[in-house]
Amino acid sequence: MNEFILYFKIGLNHVLDFAAYDHVLFLIVLAVIFSFNQFRKVVWLVTLFTIGHSTTLALSAYGILSIRMALIEFLIPLTICITGIVNVFDAKKSTSRKENTNLIFGLLFGCIHGLGFSNYFKMMIGKEEDKLFPLLEFALGIEAAQIIIVFGVLILGNILQYFFSVTKRDWIMVCSSIVIGFSLQMMFDRIFW
Repeated sequence: MNEFILYFKIGLNHVLDFAAYDHVLFLIVLAVIFSFNQFRKVVWLVTLFTIGHSTTLALSAYGILSIRMALIEFLIPLTICITGIVNVFDAKKSTSRKENTNLIFGLLFGCIHGLGFSNYFKMMIGKEEDKLFPLLEFALGIEAAQIIIVFGVLILGNILQYFFSVTKRDWIMVCSSIVIGFSLQMMFDRIFW
Protein backbone atom coordinates (compact mmCIF):
# COMPACT_ATOMS: atom_id res chain seq x y z
CA MET A 1 0.00 0.00 0.00
CA ASN A 2 2.88 2.39 0.76
CA GLU A 3 4.32 1.84 -2.73
CA PHE A 4 0.92 2.56 -4.27
CA ILE A 5 0.71 5.85 -2.38
CA LEU A 6 4.29 6.72 -3.33
CA TYR A 7 3.80 6.25 -7.10
CA PHE A 8 0.30 7.75 -6.99
CA LYS A 9 1.68 10.88 -5.31
CA ILE A 10 4.53 11.09 -7.80
CA GLY A 11 1.98 10.97 -10.66
CA LEU A 12 -0.19 13.54 -8.93
CA ASN A 13 2.75 15.88 -8.31
CA HIS A 14 4.06 15.37 -11.85
CA VAL A 15 0.98 17.12 -13.21
CA LEU A 16 0.37 19.60 -10.39
CA ASP A 17 3.99 20.79 -10.30
CA PHE A 18 3.67 24.34 -11.56
CA ALA A 19 7.42 24.49 -12.18
CA ALA A 20 6.70 22.03 -15.00
CA TYR A 21 3.59 23.87 -16.17
CA ASP A 22 3.61 22.48 -19.73
CA HIS A 23 1.31 19.65 -18.63
CA VAL A 24 -1.16 22.14 -17.17
CA LEU A 25 -1.07 24.30 -20.31
CA PHE A 26 -1.84 21.30 -22.49
CA LEU A 27 -4.78 20.31 -20.29
CA ILE A 28 -6.12 23.86 -20.47
CA VAL A 29 -6.18 23.96 -24.28
CA LEU A 30 -7.65 20.47 -24.43
CA ALA A 31 -10.46 21.24 -21.96
CA VAL A 32 -11.29 24.87 -22.76
CA ILE A 33 -13.63 23.95 -25.64
CA PHE A 34 -15.87 21.87 -23.37
CA SER A 35 -18.73 23.02 -21.17
CA PHE A 36 -19.28 21.99 -17.57
CA ASN A 37 -22.23 19.79 -18.54
CA GLN A 38 -19.85 17.75 -20.75
CA PHE A 39 -17.80 16.57 -17.79
CA ARG A 40 -18.11 12.91 -18.81
CA LYS A 41 -16.61 13.66 -22.21
CA VAL A 42 -13.81 15.61 -20.53
CA VAL A 43 -13.04 12.59 -18.33
CA TRP A 44 -12.69 10.57 -21.56
CA LEU A 45 -10.34 13.24 -22.86
CA VAL A 46 -8.20 13.00 -19.73
CA THR A 47 -8.24 9.20 -19.86
CA LEU A 48 -7.13 9.17 -23.50
CA PHE A 49 -4.27 11.52 -22.61
CA THR A 50 -3.29 9.24 -19.72
CA ILE A 51 -3.41 6.18 -21.99
CA GLY A 52 -1.12 7.87 -24.53
CA HIS A 53 1.16 9.19 -21.80
CA SER A 54 1.37 5.82 -20.04
CA THR A 55 1.89 3.83 -23.24
CA THR A 56 5.03 5.65 -24.29
CA LEU A 57 6.21 5.81 -20.68
CA ALA A 58 5.87 2.01 -20.48
CA LEU A 59 7.60 1.49 -23.84
CA SER A 60 10.46 3.64 -22.64
CA ALA A 61 10.62 2.03 -19.18
CA TYR A 62 10.92 -1.42 -20.78
CA GLY A 63 13.61 -0.19 -23.19
CA ILE A 64 11.47 -0.65 -26.32
CA LEU A 65 11.37 3.03 -27.29
CA SER A 66 14.10 5.61 -27.00
CA ILE A 67 13.96 9.07 -28.54
CA ARG A 68 16.37 11.95 -28.10
CA MET A 69 15.19 13.99 -25.09
CA ALA A 70 16.00 17.36 -26.70
CA LEU A 71 13.56 16.53 -29.51
CA ILE A 72 10.83 15.51 -27.05
CA GLU A 73 11.35 18.65 -24.95
CA PHE A 74 10.75 20.71 -28.11
CA LEU A 75 7.77 18.63 -29.29
CA ILE A 76 5.89 19.04 -26.01
CA PRO A 77 5.29 22.81 -26.38
CA LEU A 78 4.74 22.27 -30.11
CA THR A 79 1.79 19.97 -29.31
CA ILE A 80 0.43 22.59 -26.92
CA CYS A 81 0.77 25.30 -29.58
CA ILE A 82 -0.89 23.17 -32.29
CA THR A 83 -3.85 22.39 -30.03
CA GLY A 84 -4.23 26.08 -29.13
CA ILE A 85 -4.07 27.17 -32.78
CA VAL A 86 -6.69 24.60 -33.79
CA ASN A 87 -8.90 25.89 -30.96
CA VAL A 88 -8.54 29.48 -32.20
CA PHE A 89 -9.34 28.60 -35.82
CA ASP A 90 -12.20 26.29 -34.85
CA ALA A 91 -13.75 28.60 -32.24
CA LYS A 92 -16.72 29.37 -34.52
CA LYS A 93 -17.18 25.83 -35.86
CA SER A 94 -19.46 23.09 -34.62
CA THR A 95 -18.72 21.87 -31.14
CA SER A 96 -18.66 18.12 -31.86
CA ARG A 97 -15.95 18.49 -34.51
CA LYS A 98 -13.71 20.46 -32.10
CA GLU A 99 -14.34 17.97 -29.32
CA ASN A 100 -13.43 15.00 -31.51
CA THR A 101 -10.25 16.74 -32.67
CA ASN A 102 -9.20 17.38 -29.07
CA LEU A 103 -9.95 13.77 -28.11
CA ILE A 104 -7.55 12.65 -30.86
CA PHE A 105 -4.98 15.26 -29.75
CA GLY A 106 -5.31 14.00 -26.18
CA LEU A 107 -4.34 10.47 -27.19
CA LEU A 108 -1.66 11.24 -29.78
CA PHE A 109 -0.01 14.15 -28.06
CA GLY A 110 -0.23 12.29 -24.74
CA CYS A 111 2.24 9.83 -26.28
CA ILE A 112 4.76 12.64 -26.78
CA HIS A 113 4.23 14.03 -23.28
CA GLY A 114 4.81 10.57 -21.79
CA LEU A 115 8.24 10.42 -23.37
CA GLY A 116 9.12 13.71 -21.68
CA PHE A 117 8.93 12.06 -18.27
CA SER A 118 10.49 8.73 -19.26
CA ASN A 119 14.07 9.37 -18.11
CA TYR A 120 12.96 10.46 -14.63
CA PHE A 121 10.60 7.51 -14.34
CA LYS A 122 13.32 5.04 -15.39
CA MET A 123 15.65 6.47 -12.72
CA MET A 124 12.87 6.34 -10.15
CA ILE A 125 12.04 2.66 -10.63
CA GLY A 126 15.66 1.69 -11.24
CA LYS A 127 16.27 -1.86 -12.32
CA GLU A 128 13.09 -3.23 -10.75
CA GLU A 129 11.72 -6.12 -12.75
CA ASP A 130 8.15 -5.28 -11.85
CA LYS A 131 7.54 -2.03 -13.69
CA LEU A 132 3.86 -2.61 -14.45
CA PHE A 133 2.42 -1.79 -11.02
CA PRO A 134 4.49 1.38 -10.54
CA LEU A 135 3.38 2.48 -14.05
CA LEU A 136 -0.28 1.86 -13.24
CA GLU A 137 -0.04 3.58 -9.86
CA PHE A 138 1.74 6.53 -11.46
CA ALA A 139 -0.93 6.67 -14.20
CA LEU A 140 -3.69 6.79 -11.59
CA GLY A 141 -1.97 9.76 -9.95
CA ILE A 142 -1.71 11.50 -13.31
CA GLU A 143 -5.37 10.78 -14.02
CA ALA A 144 -6.48 12.23 -10.67
CA ALA A 145 -4.40 15.39 -11.11
CA GLN A 146 -5.64 15.92 -14.65
CA ILE A 147 -9.26 15.62 -13.53
CA ILE A 148 -8.59 18.26 -10.88
CA ILE A 149 -7.14 20.65 -13.49
CA VAL A 150 -9.82 20.18 -16.14
CA PHE A 151 -12.50 20.46 -13.46
CA GLY A 152 -10.99 23.84 -12.54
CA VAL A 153 -10.94 24.93 -16.20
CA LEU A 154 -14.59 23.93 -16.61
CA ILE A 155 -15.64 25.75 -13.42
CA LEU A 156 -13.77 28.91 -14.43
CA GLY A 157 -15.29 28.81 -17.92
CA ASN A 158 -18.73 28.27 -16.46
CA ILE A 159 -18.36 31.20 -14.04
CA LEU A 160 -17.12 33.54 -16.78
CA GLN A 161 -19.85 32.53 -19.21
CA TYR A 162 -22.80 32.60 -16.80
CA PHE A 163 -21.92 35.37 -14.36
CA PHE A 164 -19.83 37.70 -16.52
CA SER A 165 -21.50 37.06 -19.92
CA VAL A 166 -18.27 36.00 -21.63
CA THR A 167 -19.16 34.11 -24.79
CA LYS A 168 -17.87 30.58 -25.20
CA ARG A 169 -16.08 31.69 -28.38
CA ASP A 170 -14.26 34.48 -26.52
CA TRP A 171 -13.37 32.13 -23.65
CA ILE A 172 -11.84 29.65 -26.11
CA MET A 173 -10.05 32.35 -28.13
CA VAL A 174 -8.53 34.24 -25.18
CA CYS A 175 -7.57 31.18 -23.16
CA SER A 176 -6.07 29.39 -26.18
CA SER A 177 -4.20 32.52 -27.28
CA ILE A 178 -2.61 32.94 -23.86
CA VAL A 179 -1.51 29.31 -23.87
CA ILE A 180 -0.15 29.69 -27.42
CA GLY A 181 1.99 32.60 -26.19
CA PHE A 182 3.43 30.50 -23.36
CA SER A 183 4.05 27.53 -25.65
CA LEU A 184 5.84 29.65 -28.27
CA GLN A 185 8.22 30.94 -25.61
CA MET A 186 8.82 27.38 -24.41
CA MET A 187 9.54 26.27 -27.99
CA PHE A 188 12.10 29.06 -28.47
CA ASP A 189 13.73 28.13 -25.15
CA ARG A 190 13.96 24.49 -26.20
CA ILE A 191 15.22 24.78 -29.78
CA PHE A 192 17.54 21.83 -30.21
CA TRP A 193 19.08 22.38 -33.65
